Amino acid sequence: MAKVSSVARNNKRIKMVEKYSTKRMELRLKSKNLKLTPEERLAARKELDNLPLNSNPIRIRNRCFVSGRSRGYINYFGLSRITFREMAHKGLLPGVKKASW
Repeated sequence: MAKVSSVARNNKRIKMVEKYSTKRMELRLKSKNLKLTPEERLAARKELDNLPLNSNPIRIRNRCFVSGRSRGYINYFGLSRITFREMAHKGLLPGVKKASW
């Protein structure tokens, strides 16, 4: 199990990204729009800089939803490699079976 504080911090970041996603997208489009004046683009860029750092989606860490482990994350299942292996052996993941050849 990962530290509870690490998981909570990541969940807080996920909520913040959802909260600011529309505003962040609008400001990014404004700052890249070449039809606007340079002053307007710079103002949009400064507004974007004033948003909270944790509202940036790049700061979200992929974590296993069972154990909270961040390393060895399998994106398709949303599990860490250890949890994936345990669940696969128990038959809890449909369509997944142990390879043998």
